[in-house]
Amino acid sequence: MSDFASAGARFVNIGERTNVTGSAKFKKLVLAGDYDAAVEVARQQVEAGAQIVDVNMDEALLDGVQAMTIFLKRIAAEPDIARVPVMIDSSKWSVIEAGLKCVSGKPIVNSISLKEGEEAFLEQASTVRAYGAAVVVMAFDETGQADSAARKVEICQRAYKLLTSNGFPAEDIIFDPNVFAVATGIDEHRRYALDFIDAAREIRATCPGVHISGGLSNLSFSFRGNEPVRRAMHSVFLYHAIPAGMDMGIVNAGQLDVYDQIDPELRDACEDVILDRRDDATERLITIAERFKHVDPATEKKEAEWRAWPVAQRLAHALVKGIDAHIVEDTEEARQAAERPIHVIEGPLMDGMNVVGDLFGSGKMFLPQVVKSARVMKRAVAHLLPFIEAEKDESAKGKGRIVMATVKGDVHDIGKNIVGVVLQCNGYEVVDLGVMTPWTEILQSANDNNADIIGLSGLITPSLDEMVTVAGEMERAGMNLPLLIGGATTSRAHTALRIAPAYSGPVIHVLDASRAVGVASALVSSGPQRAELIDGTAADYEALRQSRAGRGDKDLATIADARANGFAYDPEGKAPPPLKPGIHQFGEWPLRDLRSNIDWTPFFRAWELAGTYPAILDDPVVGESARNLFEDAQEMLNRIIVEHWLQPRGTVGLWRCRRDGDDVWVLAGNEEVRIPFLRQQIKKREGRANMCLADFIDPDGEDWIGGFAVGIHGIQPHLDRFRANNDDYSDILLKALADRLAEAFAERLHQHVRENLWGYAATEQLSNQDLIRESYSGIRPAPGYPACPDHSLKPLLFPLLGEDPAGVTLTDNFAMLPASAVSGFYFGHRDSQYFGVAKIGQDQLADYAERRGVDIETATRWLRPNLD
Repeated sequence: MSDFASAGARFVNIGERTNVTGSAKFKKLVLAGDYDAAVEVARQQVEAGAQIVDVNMDEALLDGVQAMTIFLKRIAAEPDIARVPVMIDSSKWSVIEAGLKCVSGKPIVNSISLKEGEEAFLEQASTVRAYGAAVVVMAFDETGQADSAARKVEICQRAYKLLTSNGFPAEDIIFDPNVFAVATGIDEHRRYALDFIDAAREIRATCPGVHISGGLSNLSFSFRGNEPVRRAMHSVFLYHAIPAGMDMGIVNAGQLDVYDQIDPELRDACEDVILDRRDDATERLITIAERFKHVDPATEKKEAEWRAWPVAQRLAHALVKGIDAHIVEDTEEARQAAERPIHVIEGPLMDGMNVVGDLFGSGKMFLPQVVKSARVMKRAVAHLLPFIEAEKDESAKGKGRIVMATVKGDVHDIGKNIVGVVLQCNGYEVVDLGVMTPWTEILQSANDNNADIIGLSGLITPSLDEMVTVAGEMERAGMNLPLLIGGATTSRAHTALRIAPAYSGPVIHVLDASRAVGVASALVSSGPQRAELIDGTAADYEALRQSRAGRGDKDLATIADARANGFAYDPEGKAPPPLKPGIHQFGEWPLRDLRSNIDWTPFFRAWELAGTYPAILDDPVVGESARNLFEDAQEMLNRIIVEHWLQPRGTVGLWRCRRDGDDVWVLAGNEEVRIPFLRQQIKKREGRANMCLADFIDPDGEDWIGGFAVGIHGIQPHLDRFRANNDDYSDILLKALADRLAEAFAERLHQHVRENLWGYAATEQLSNQDLIRESYSGIRPAPGYPACPDHSLKPLLFPLLGEDPAGVTLTDNFAMLPASAVSGFYFGHRDSQYFGVAKIGQDQLADYAERRGVDIETATRWLRPNLD
């Protein structure tokens, strides 16, 4: 819709597919009583861009009141649908009133009119206003529907005066001046579109504050069955109607063409009809319409153009645009024209990837597009490899060879895979050792492959110590290769303080994929930039170490003082005993239910697209890339749900407990298990407490605590399929979606606990945004995160949850398998808002080691990031 906005107005899409008179699919679902699937239609409309959902149940075989009531109540319980207004659409006033009783917020009534006179009109308007709703007013009076511009304006001006003089707010009035079919062959119909546009302009000028709407499907009724022509007509109509004052419309938001991208011949023919510019406009459009019946004109023309280019240009275009439809045939054509197959890689393919690298480096291309380009490149190379091997020739090393691995004990590799793809796009050969890689395999692979660089990745905090181990073993082996450090828990500080001192070779922390290419380029060069990077980084790290030296614990309270300043427990905030204590297994939670709980903002950040959903979709810089990525994600998510790719499993436990200082003793059966928690030790200003999770357990009596684990199973066969097809994009996309589903499941399960199992918030009514903002009582702190930073609490939690909780297992370093998994505790106290462990000192470290029954060295390894 961006080109419509640029035409001078903001346009609101009204989704039309939840209308039994306009959608055969929706009608069939409602008649069959399949409201789950009917709700999914509404969800798809919102995801496709609908900002209002039009609901119509006018079908002779339906009880309209009952159907409207059931459906509106169902979508009200779906946060991602309920965030947009509902338009209650019916020709029966009883159905409209039934709908008004079901909708919270501000609904829209569609519609009322003057066809039964002013008294009935004002009575209905009064009812609408009493419900706090807006209203669509049809250009229809006692004489009939308005078809000319003059009649449209006359009726709307009359209705406006009646409504506003009786207190109806002008901004809640939406006029529909009637969109009628054009190009019917009937001469009287020629001006119908132009009359609507002219009337809209006059109504907005003479009726301040109102809105103008219309149903676009009527306009192109003469061309039903010819979707390309209908889409073009709708886009051309909106292009002219929006500047005239039309600011909303009933339209399939996912089925609009960009005005500038419509085939010029088709666009001109549509414009001739809509603006009534020629006497033979209808005949001309009918003549050319058949040619476009089974094609997307804009796409076909673009493809016809670039498919005529020389093969080297076609390859470059395919790589930059991420188009893999013709890559094998084009690569074969290039191979047959080349002296040797390796020359295709070194020539046109690398030329294309260099363009991709330059665009990415200059901020003109974004990560999802780069990963699509890599998929095209891999498929081209896969076609060439048998020919290269037949010549007994090895692929050129390119700019350099990099061995990359997720370290032992860690199972997360999305970030590593993204960095690998970006490096490959810039001409580097990447040897990916996967996850859970011991140091012996990393060093052996670096030697076997004559690597130029080693890259280490990790997500969980124990991975940081594993990286120190790898660095130390590289030092013992006398290696001097540059060592790159990356991953969510890594930092410049930890790299400088812990990893770099263990290895005399270059050690460099890489913040994200966009920085990796510049760092790698400098490290493999023979020019001064290599020395500048290495020496500059070493000096930076040394300065950081010096600044940290001697700092000690001066910013920290003693553990005794921190405990004395602990959170004062409030008995009024204590949660009641659970309604259903004990262990609860959820063998397979419905995927469809989790969709509405997805927090999409972290999904985009995983792809290094900065912004908050949904605003990121309209971002002037990354919006197009974000929209394309989101569309691909929705398509894959549909397949995940419909084809049952993934299986969510969960386990919840609710147990009696008692507090013992900073520890919580959990009573499970006849066994008590100590769960030690850390206390904030940073010095606080007056009135702020040094909190500990144990502070939210009743110190004077029995209380309750919960635990959970969730895992998303079944992903591996699909990843194997994508990798076999050299499809990095789908591989990373599926992993990112699985992670989002795991987090959504954790959020949804916590909601189920609050409302049903524990039951202390049985009447809670929160939107998905409320859940994302954690606008509820109680928390679910997870080991490894600031409120509960010790991953080693997981082996204490998991046995409490019974055998095989959620099908999730732990690695030696406490990572969870499958990788898309979440675990943690439940605290029900009303005030349990916890602000994280900033840093701990040596006295708390010793205290914690004693409480855990381990030595100082082990406790240091567990809590290292909180000491640095």
